[in-house]
Amino acid sequence: MSDRSQGSGQPGVGDSAAWSGREGAQAFAAVEAATDWLLGYPFVFRDLARRLGSGEVLVDYGCGPGKVADHAARLLGARVLGVDTSPEMLALARGSGTAVAEYHLVRNGRVAGLADGCADAVMCNHVLASLPTEEAVLAVFTEIRRLLRPGAPFVLLVTDPDCTGMDYASLRIGAPGEAYGPGEQLTVRLRRTDGSWQEVRNHAWPVALIPGLLERTGFRDAVQHRPSVEEALALADPQLARAHTWSAERARPPLVITTALAA
Repeated sequence: MSDRSQGSGQPGVGDSAAWSGREGAQAFAAVEAATDWLLGYPFVFRDLARRLGSGEVLVDYGCGPGKVADHAARLLGARVLGVDTSPEMLALARGSGTAVAEYHLVRNGRVAGLADGCADAVMCNHVLASLPTEEAVLAVFTEIRRLLRPGAPFVLLVTDPDCTGMDYASLRIGAPGEAYGPGEQLTVRLRRTDGSWQEVRNHAWPVALIPGLLERTGFRDAVQHRPSVEEALALADPQLARAHTWSAERARPPLVITTALAA
């Protein structure tokens, strides 16, 4: 499953994966993600560019329809490999004219066709929101560690579940005034490219827990950063930066990036 998940097989709230099947994959591809493209992805790319050389292998774990992977490939000059649990997501990605070198399916928690230590870096964007238990989070981190060569960087982007009740440009997290414990379900409202909104179920993973979980799965030197709008104005697309006032993003930035090294 890719980023920004959970809900029903239809693009709404229910009991199974929100982005499952062909219809769910297409619904995911229509998510606007303006806040992510201001405060998230540009910083992920910046952190990767500091450690990743041209032509080196970058795995996008939970690549979805491939938009972020494609942007990374073009921007960084890396050989990007997209992986996902959804065949339908990968089919969309392969049909999008992407610059990504390869796509691989995650089967039973393991990426098919990729050897131990094959990656010079891994990025993982919003996948934790689809994981209901600590065991599931540890399993994903363990597989990512398997893919990385020793000393290689891992860059993880998550939404802070404590940022509830704020009307961000492209999302709203949980219910106002509510607090969510590890793995608890919360409803996230996402804006689509046509201006409409949809609700999906996510799982809350407090950002303070992430460094410890990474250490347990073979990572070291975890550092967390909460990007601000002021920082983003120097990195993000200028047209996007002018498209919104970003008042909620300025008041309480909702995204956190954790970087760590494979031990």
